[in-house]
Formats: sequence, C-alpha cells, structure tokens
Amino acid sequence: MTITSIISKPEIAAAPANNAVLPNISWQTYQAMLTDMGDQRSIHLAYYHGVLEIQMPLGLHETINYILERIVIALTEELDLGIRGFGSTRLNREDLAVGVEPDCCFYIQNSDRISGREIDLEIDPPPDLVVEVDITSPSDRRFAIYRDLDVPEIWKYSDSSIRIYKLQGDAYLENDFSFAFPMVSSEILNRFLQQSVSNDDNKLIREFRKWIRQQINS
Repeated sequence: MTITSIISKPEIAAAPANNAVLPNISWQTYQAMLTDMGDQRSIHLAYYHGVLEIQMPLGLHETINYILERIVIALTEELDLGIRGFGSTRLNREDLAVGVEPDCCFYIQNSDRISGREIDLEIDPPPDLVVEVDITSPSDRRFAIYRDLDVPEIWKYSDSSIRIYKLQGDAYLENDFSFAFPMVSSEILNRFLQQSVSNDDNKLIREFRKWIRQQINS
C-alpha cells in the first residue's frame, strides 16, 4: 500500500477554464439546476455542503472513460461476476448535503442488492467502484463526497496514469491493487491504457481478456 491520502474536505479554489466552483448554493437551488439541465447533457455537477462544482468534460476525457468502462465490464465477464453499471448517474444524499455525478460507477460485490435501474442511496448501498477521469480538472473535491457516501473504491485517472484508492477510515489511501478485482493492480491498468494509444479499442480489450484468462489459469 502506498501511503498517499486524498483530501477529506474540499477547498474552494480557482477552477480551470472548463470548470466553475460556486459557493453558497442551497440544496434546493442545486436540485433546480439539475431539473433545468435535464439528464441529456455532458456537464457534470458535484455538490458538497453548499459548494457546487460544474465540470465540462472534453474529448480525451470521454475516450479514457470509455476504455475504463470496457475494462471493468471485461473483468466481470471473464471472472463470472455480477455487475450493474450506472454510468454517470446522480448519487445524491439530501440528508448528508452531498451529490455527485461520477464519470462512471458500478455495483459488483453488491450487484444483487440492486433490484432495478434506479438507486436510492438512503436505502441502497453506494456503488462498489467509481471511476474519475481528470483530464482538465481535478476530482479531489469530489473525494470528500464519495467518502461521505461511503464509496469503497475509486479509480482515478490523471497525469496520463491511473491510481487506485480505497476508503480507509475517513480518507482514501492509494493502493497497489483493486478491492473489487484483487488480481488487478494500477500497474496492469496503466500498461493496458498505454497500449490504447497504438491499438484500437477492440484489440486492446481482446488483449486484456487474454491477460485475465492467463491469471485465472496460472
């Protein structure tokens, strides 16, 4: 385990040009903005105790997110695990005054506890795995939200590499291996992500599936 922790309290600081951070926003205003914007949008919102972050992902962000989604799906298929993917679905808890829209999220260990295609985090467990892709804006503010929601694991892509974080106590610590997929390390994820530069997506996933089968049979 690498002793690296992620902030447990977000700071209000200057945001990148494609981001906006707004203080003193009520929960009701946040909900009204979500309603006005609708679900068919590329903008992601995150809300933490009156601070609203508006993120506008760009092209490379979506490419990396798509590859990571396919990697997670390939793992569950090859390992014969259940999965329920909820993409960037809204994760809200009014009682905690937090809300976030991850780049993608998955129920794996708890997939059998989710009966439909909508979740209520006051009743249902949080997703087992959240993916955050930082191309033009940091996700560190959102880690405090995931902590309050009790999300056990985050894969964070930034600076052309991916890191795995597990929730331990009240902070996320960087770990070498995944909790959801114990055979998978950040080193392996980065190796295949680097191949995505020269390989088309299907070839990349075929090679990744071969690697999974080798681990199963070794």
